Amino acid sequence: MIPVRGFEGRVVAVLGLGRSGLSAARGLREGGADVLCWDDNPATRAAAIAEGFESRDLAQSGGFDGVDWLVISPGIAHLYPVANPAVAAAWEAGVPVDNDIGLFFRSLGSGAWDEYDQPPKVVAVTGSNGKSTTSALIHHILTEAGRESQLAGNIGRGVLDIDPPGDGGVVVLELSSYQTDLARALTPDLAVFTNLSPDHLDRHGGMGGYFAAKRRLFAEGVPDRCIVGVDEPEGRFLANQLMEAREDARVIRVSSGTRLGGPGWDVFARKGFLSETRKGRQVASIDLRSVRGLPGAHNHQNACAAYATARALMLPPKVIEAALHSFEGLPHRSQIIAEVGGVRYVNDSKATNVDAALKALQAFPRIRWVCGGLMKDGGLGGLAAGLPNVVKAYVIGREAATFALGLPGVDAQVCTDMATAVAHASAEARDGEVVLLAPAAASFDQYDNFEQRGTDFASCVRAALDM
Repeated sequence: MIPVRGFEGRVVAVLGLGRSGLSAARGLREGGADVLCWDDNPATRAAAIAEGFESRDLAQSGGFDGVDWLVISPGIAHLYPVANPAVAAAWEAGVPVDNDIGLFFRSLGSGAWDEYDQPPKVVAVTGSNGKSTTSALIHHILTEAGRESQLAGNIGRGVLDIDPPGDGGVVVLELSSYQTDLARALTPDLAVFTNLSPDHLDRHGGMGGYFAAKRRLFAEGVPDRCIVGVDEPEGRFLANQLMEAREDARVIRVSSGTRLGGPGWDVFARKGFLSETRKGRQVASIDLRSVRGLPGAHNHQNACAAYATARALMLPPKVIEAALHSFEGLPHRSQIIAEVGGVRYVNDSKATNVDAALKALQAFPRIRWVCGGLMKDGGLGGLAAGLPNVVKAYVIGREAATFALGLPGVDAQVCTDMATAVAHASAEARDGEVVLLAPAAASFDQYDNFEQRGTDFASCVRAALDM
């Protein structure tokens, strides 16, 4: 655990008692703060009370009497579309609002670091798509190279639940826009921006607010090294803003599909090959086509970002290449469930938006596509470039019929539920085809989350194949 510093003897309220909230409450108590907790869920609130925390409804009159600081969980709206009543009450009472990420950065360093040969480093990864895979891949590369590494944040453990890093240790954090938007301290040693596509726009007041939340990771603490995906205008803008000169090696530009050139430090993938160039010269190359856990151009972008980060941490290319081949991928993100009779079954339930689903569709040539769910704003037009790879679509969800109408030129069968979709797809699939779950929609019409949806897909696949 990382004890939270700077609040000894002060009263700190914690709103939202999920994984990050309860972790923050424990870290605050460990650091000497007096902690008040609240969650609208009585069961969650009872669990905190059982751990000895005092409970107080912060949105009620007098809820912030005597309170010095408020820490909120990522799922709680702090501005758009409407601020949570307790957050608004904190504003009115003049109580500063923060989150566990801000507490982590203000509390991580310790006097013991002065005795280390190599002070620990923090790598923070953000972006719209691929940040979980990129974060996990960086952690995997470091671990395979024998470096102490911990994975936390929006993936793995809560940031305050990790162990204090040792000599030369690296903490890899995946950070969502909800987390970067509010944190009062953001001081990673290395910051990674994967890409940007429309998502969570209601929480950020539009695309500009969404990008601004991501950009804070690079603007607040000025990282020593920035790895920036430049396949979208926002990434190119960000890289340009961070560079002091064309040859500025503090910024490593990353691309999947575009050959980058110039006097700086670039990592890019084209036609399945990763290249690292410095000062206009290639210094390393890796064939990604045989890396089974990272299929498709979108995963090649993840590989480039992770490779660039590992190089910035002084790892040699051969060590990184070996680690790429041993990476098995993450559950629900291009996860291979089975391969039977020449048919591969892939779970990409995390593809909850059109951009992510398009990348999944472009990763395979012949697809039996399981898709659908709770449709997001913007429609399905952005999938057009990937639809020629679809042999047939099997549509699930309460809006299945409407979803199917949004796929012009695609043979689409309305199945509604996962078991029916997988049964038909597996029965009709032929050698060389892929049965792919890439929903292009949220899961909440039928499932609690995308993980539950992916687990159901895997169970249905195993049932259909009698595994």
